[in-house]
Amino acid sequence: MAGQKKLLRALAGEKQDVPPIWMMRQAGRYLPEYRATRAEAGDFLSLCYNSDLAAEVTLQPIRRYGFDAAILFADILLIPQALGADLWFVTGEGPRLSTITTEADFAKLGPASDIHETLNPIYETVRILSRELPSETTLIGFAGAPWTVATYMIAGRGTPDQGPAHALREENTALFEALLARITEATIDYLSKQIEAGAEVVKIFDSWAGSLKGEAFQKYALEPCRQITAALKERHPGIPVIGFPREAGEKYVGFAKATGVDCVALDNSVDPEWAAANVQVDGCVQGNLASRHMVTGGQDLVDDTRRIVEAFKNGPHIFNLGHGITPDADPDNVQLMIDTVRGG
Repeated sequence: MAGQKKLLRALAGEKQDVPPIWMMRQAGRYLPEYRATRAEAGDFLSLCYNSDLAAEVTLQPIRRYGFDAAILFADILLIPQALGADLWFVTGEGPRLSTITTEADFAKLGPASDIHETLNPIYETVRILSRELPSETTLIGFAGAPWTVATYMIAGRGTPDQGPAHALREENTALFEALLARITEATIDYLSKQIEAGAEVVKIFDSWAGSLKGEAFQKYALEPCRQITAALKERHPGIPVIGFPREAGEKYVGFAKATGVDCVALDNSVDPEWAAANVQVDGCVQGNLASRHMVTGGQDLVDDTRRIVEAFKNGPHIFNLGHGITPDADPDNVQLMIDTVRGG
């Protein structure tokens, strides 16, 4: 029964003696089997759009570690591409996109209703996974939050301070808000299709939420997440949603109530005891071991893992990292983390 899956029980508010566990970017370059499959695909985007190979890399960490959840292998920048932006990846440097900085740039984008032709391979990946995952493993779909996706579309790449997006937000608010609205609409449709294909949970990644301050956080991080969550729950009653406003700090407090998400994912800049007292009081939390432990290992990994499990033991908790696992991580350290969480 789906309701018996550990991750879904946590999302429903159940406290468990051993929390369910998965990792952000658990399918990734730290695994030799992933590197082999990516080489077979040719490049990163080809891997995302090859349904069989994307399903294969999603399944690899489940086979190796027995995580309680699998997260669809895709990328948050597939939405801009599906809307009509050019997208390519530069080896060693990351993504590049054609920029949206003028009304003329924005006019070149297609409507949200046109995204599915590009994204159909992603939905097929979800269908394959819903058939092939072990019965106890929850399937998570995801998308980037509108603000984070917009920062890449405006700058054409990742930036340390999201400066170009902040500049456009201040200099041409109408264009900025039109872009955010288009991304929001597309994200609702994209996640809805993932759910129809078999995703049991969806997660909204707002990786750059922390650079929004004051009222801007409310308008451009919190409110789009609320809109997406409300629309998905209207279309798919009962679907759990995880929100991840990374580096939100004090703004993690009340985020679940304000947006309607079922779980708030925490980065590792917040203290787990503080988060238990101030965030977990509203429901399930996810997190928040520092990703560096997957590189360094040792007793520090064990100690911090135990501390996090202990801090969140009195309420619903999903164990995870505070950010994605890095390519230089040691697969043996992942196993050590899992064994520590599960009491091995």
